[in-house]
Amino acid sequence: MTDIGNFLKRLANIDERHGPLPILLLGLTVLTGMVDAISYLRLGHVFVANMTGNIVFLGFALAGVTDFSVASSLAAIAAFLVGAGLGGLLGRRHHAHRGFLFWIATALETVLIALALGLSSSSQWVYPVTMHYGLIVLLGVMMGLQNAIVRRLAVPDLTTTVLTLTLTGLAADAGPAPANRLRRLSSVLAMLIGAALGGVLVLKGEAVIALAAGLLLLIAVSAVAFFGRKSNQAWVSSR
Repeated sequence: MTDIGNFLKRLANIDERHGPLPILLLGLTVLTGMVDAISYLRLGHVFVANMTGNIVFLGFALAGVTDFSVASSLAAIAAFLVGAGLGGLLGRRHHAHRGFLFWIATALETVLIALALGLSSSSQWVYPVTMHYGLIVLLGVMMGLQNAIVRRLAVPDLTTTVLTLTLTGLAADAGPAPANRLRRLSSVLAMLIGAALGGVLVLKGEAVIALAAGLLLLIAVSAVAFFGRKSNQAWVSSR
């Protein structure tokens, strides 16, 4: 436990400008891996967080590859854009206090994933096509919102959804500082853990179980963020 505590302390203190945000954003990175595992494995080869993948999948579908759906890819992209638009609006209205902005974003994400869980639990009363697109829309909006808020928070190397630049930085930067390297490696590991956990829960159980695990994770992150919503420490100020 001491070693874990020291690791988290080092991670949080990499840059005092960001306070507890690095650790909380790693939690959201785990969530992203879980949610994309659910969408890809149970919603017909579509991502709700990785829009680069969806554009590629859309191209596959247009080319006639039968494992991919034009409608599903377009629905995910559209939902993501709606969520990103909402996140942008929140970011502009609450940009002065990053603690409050992060809390309200995670609270909204918690509501969205709770709705997705409720929908997934209602399979006996909901048409399969409604279930399919309903989950894509709810999870896509959630991930778009998260992406926009994280972009506004601007914590280096912790985008929570995209690892291409993170991996590029690990390989391309000449001798990155130990603090930066730790944050980048932690981000990659968090995504990997989330995807593996989501995959196991979906394949060994049901999507509803994976969604329930994601909801619990978001509740935990949002609960911690709740205590920073009125903080007056330096990290809450936008730069």
